[in-house]
Parts: sequence; C-alpha cells; structure tokens
Amino acid sequence: MRADRLVSLMMMLQTRPRRTAGELARELQVSERTIHRDLDALSRSGVPVYATRGSTGGVALVDGWRTQLTGLTRAELHALAAMGGAPGGLGALGLSGPLRSGLVKLAAALPALQQPALEYARQRLHVDASSFFAEKEDVPHLGALRDATWQNQRVSLTYRDFDGKRGRRVVDPYALVLKAERWYLVAGTDAGPRVYRGARIEAARLRPETFERPARFDLLAFWKDWCARFAEQRASYEVTLRLTEEAEATLRRMRPGADAPRFDAGTKARDGQRTVTVDFERQSIALAQVLEAGRGVEVVAPLALRSRLVELAREVLAAHGEDAPARRRARATPP
Repeated sequence: MRADRLVSLMMMLQTRPRRTAGELARELQVSERTIHRDLDALSRSGVPVYATRGSTGGVALVDGWRTQLTGLTRAELHALAAMGGAPGGLGALGLSGPLRSGLVKLAAALPALQQPALEYARQRLHVDASSFFAEKEDVPHLGALRDATWQNQRVSLTYRDFDGKRGRRVVDPYALVLKAERWYLVAGTDAGPRVYRGARIEAARLRPETFERPARFDLLAFWKDWCARFAEQRASYEVTLRLTEEAEATLRRMRPGADAPRFDAGTKARDGQRTVTVDFERQSIALAQVLEAGRGVEVVAPLALRSRLVELAREVLAAHGEDAPARRRARATPP
C-alpha cells in the first residue's frame, strides 16, 4: 500500500509543478505527517524532491526530472478499462471522442505484455454513468461557460434559484463539474467560491475583462467539501407516514437508497402497516410522491400536508366526479 502511495505521490508532483503538503494529504487521504514521511522516503531513494517555505512555497521536484516508471498495476488496468464509460455529458463539451482516442493511445503505449490484460478487464468491467429515468437537463449556455472557464474570462449571469427567483451577477468561472449527468459551474464571487446549477443559468455573456485564478484553489478539494456541506445544509421537510406494505415498497423505490435506514427504523404494527419519518426536503416533493404512492399512504404529520392533500382530493373530485359534466354544462349555458 505504501509503495503505491509513493508512486502516486511522485506522479502527482510530476504533473503539477508545486503543491503544499496539505493538498497532497487531502488527495491521498492521509495526514500531513504521513506525507512528510513519504517525501523523506522518496528523497532517500534518489528522487530529487524539495520543499520551500512561504506563501508561494510548497513541495516540488527538481526542474526537468522525470520518472522512468513504465507499466501499470492490475488495479490500475481495471480502472483504465472502466474509463470508457465516462459520463455521456462530456459529449456536450466535445470531449467524448478525444477521451476515446486518448484511451486508445494510452493503451497502445502500454508494454506488450499488459495490452491483453487491459482487453480482458474491458470485457469484464463497464461503468455506465447514465440513468434510466433521470431527465437530462438542457444547459444552453454550456459553450460560453466552457470558453470563459478555459480563458479565465469574467461572465455576466442571469440565474434562477431553486425558488424561481431571478438575479444577475458577475462571476469568475473557475471550473465546470459534471455530476450524475448534471452540469455545475464553480465560480469566484466577492463572497468566495460559489456553485451554480447549469440548467438554471438563463443567460451567460462573456465580459471583456479577465481574472486571475487563485493559486491555492484546488477544485477536487473544494468540490468534496462543498458536497459535504450541501448534504448537511439542504432544505428539510420531515413527514411522518403510516404505510401499507405495498405503499412502503412503492415509496422505497421512489426514494434514494440513503433513506433505507429511515424505513427500516419505522415502527411496524400488527396489521403490517409501518410508521416512518421521511425527509422530502420540500412540501411539493412530499405531495407528488405521496400521491404517486397511492391509497396505502396516510400522512400522520405535519397537519399542513394532510390539509393540502384533502384540498387536492376535493379539487380532483370536483373536476372528475359524476356530476362534473352537469356543472360544466351549467356554467356554459348563458343566463
């Protein structure tokens, strides 16, 4: 394990001129003390690595030094074989073709003995990142955002937030992130880095001025931290439900897998019905999913949701009941 980490550490230093011990520790998921021990080990083995202090300091290799490592480990071959199933959203940036051709070139550069092993793994491991049911979001300004990100060019955005409120802002586009077939823009603002969902960007105009990307900004570390904070701070709308076995099975299929412990922890009565508490985030989501689950669902709390369901039921009955046609004819008949 340590040998693999030392190789990874050496390759990371080779691909980027200078990194801090903290950045290296986050990427390799170890402590900074472990990184310092690994750097000492590399130095003792003849790798010309050095560290400098100060605001522009960090860990680096002597200019021009390159490792002569060739070949890949078995696990690395398996990971390389799976890369062919990268998210289809890359096609929106024109990168699906270059990814395939790049992988072909990389495979061709492998030692002859490892090329059959790569094909063997490719026929036994495939990653399909697309979803059967998730609707692909349209991001009409993705091209402009890509250009601005590549050119470090400021952008004026018109953005619609979750509640539908529109606003205009000027941002520094740092990066584009594709997560589960959805695009996000990571951008610098006066309040620090922010994340904007691509499908909610209604207008994007490149401005003539450029910006200087922060030297310390690490996209992978920022995204991991942002996702963790988003999960903790997301909106909450907890609903207590009484479910028949059939309704519970239906609702479990609709909810994310992370909700399974909530269902499992529910109290089951003698008649087989289970009482559970589910976090739907918004009342609108709770309404849609409770209605879809059908008659086997009873809302215990909150009272506001029960009242809204009764109100909707009356509206549906008024529109579809037996006397609905007569009422429509009466409204259409002139006095």
